[in-house]
Amino acid sequence: MAPDAPAGHEPATGPRSEKGARTRARLVSAAKCVFERDGFLDARISDIADEAGVSYGSFYHYFTSKDEVFREVARAQEAQLDAQLDVRADEQSDAQPTGVAEPDGAARMRAAADLRDRLSSSIRSYLVEYRAEAKIMGVIEQVSRFDMQVYRLRFERLERFSVSLAESIRRAQRLGAVDPALDPVIVAHVLTATITRFAEALFVQGQFRCPFEEGVVQLTALCCNALRLVPVATTG
Repeated sequence: MAPDAPAGHEPATGPRSEKGARTRARLVSAAKCVFERDGFLDARISDIADEAGVSYGSFYHYFTSKDEVFREVARAQEAQLDAQLDVRADEQSDAQPTGVAEPDGAARMRAAADLRDRLSSSIRSYLVEYRAEAKIMGVIEQVSRFDMQVYRLRFERLERFSVSLAESIRRAQRLGAVDPALDPVIVAHVLTATITRFAEALFVQGQFRCPFEEGVVQLTALCCNALRLVPVATTG
C-alpha cells in the first residue's frame, strides 16, 4: 500500500469548519476521478491535489495517505450501492385488502408477486448504479483483494443485502409463496453472490454482452426460479 505522510507533515486532523468540510469533499471527489483514470497503483497524491485545486501539503491536513482517501472513496461508493440492494417489505405489505377475505391461494400469489416486484426493482436499481460507477468499482474490486479495510466495506455491503433478502424469503415462506424446504440464509447468500458477480462480469470485466433490460429480466427470473416462487396469475 502507499506510504503515509512524508516526514515534516502533521498528522491529518480532518475538517474543523464548513470550508474545511467542503475542501475534504472536493479531495474525495478529485481522488475518485484520479483513481478512475489511473487506477490505484499509478494514482499520485499530487494529481489528486491538482484535481481538487489544493496544494500538495494541504492534502495531508485531511488524509494521511493515498490509501486513506481511497478508502473514503470506496466507502462512499459502497454506500451508494448499498442503498439499491434492499428487498425488505414495508410493514403494510402483509396486510390483506381492507374488508376482503382473501383465499389462501390468492394470498400466496400476492406475496409471490410482491417479492418478484421487489427483486426486479432492486436488481434494476443496483445494475443502474453499478453501470454508472463501473470504472471506480473495477478499481475497488481490485484493491479489495489486498486491502482488508476495503474488503470489509465490500463484504459488509453484501452481507446487509443477504440479510434483507433472507428476511424477505422467510416472510414469503410464512405466506406460502416460497418453497419451505429452502434455507433462507444459504439461498440469500447464493443469490447475492449471483447478482453482484453478474454486475462485475458485465460492466467491469466485459466477459459477456447483453441488453440491459434483458439482464434485469434474466436475473429476476433466475432468482424467482431458485426460490420456487408460486406462479403469479396473468390476465389475457
